[in-house]
Amino acid sequence: MTDSDVVRLRPHRIRVMCWVLATALLAVFTLVGTALRGGTGEGMGTFQRGDQLAMIGLGVLGAAGVLLFTRPRVEADARGVKVRNVFGSYELPWEVVRAVRFDRGAAWASLELHDDDLLSMVALQAVDRELAVDGVRALRALHAAHSRVPAAG
Repeated sequence: MTDSDVVRLRPHRIRVMCWVLATALLAVFTLVGTALRGGTGEGMGTFQRGDQLAMIGLGVLGAAGVLLFTRPRVEADARGVKVRNVFGSYELPWEVVRAVRFDRGAAWASLELHDDDLLSMVALQAVDRELAVDGVRALRALHAAHSRVPAAG
């Protein structure tokens, strides 16, 4: 099997947006954390070094949470398809996949399985337009080439 027989797909637009948002979150929380100095006036309370670090820590946690949305990917080859979504991963042989679907108006593509389940593929998003269309076509071609079950006898 050559590398050209492997299809690797990741969303594009959501990854860019998540990195921008994560950077902005971290910057804002760092600025707020460093701005918390001294008292609030009138003796109502003071901010300590721990409070500043906690704000920066919240920014780090928020950025990490946003970056979870860069996790989705699909990798397919002659053996089957591996789908990794934001939460959860699946590895399926082509024999259990009935069709690769991208319904009109759907946010992302899905795999229709022979047991009538639908498995979302968040890596193929409608906002990526041509990238998503090309990805679905490549998956359909692999599915058509490798899902054949040999006839008995």
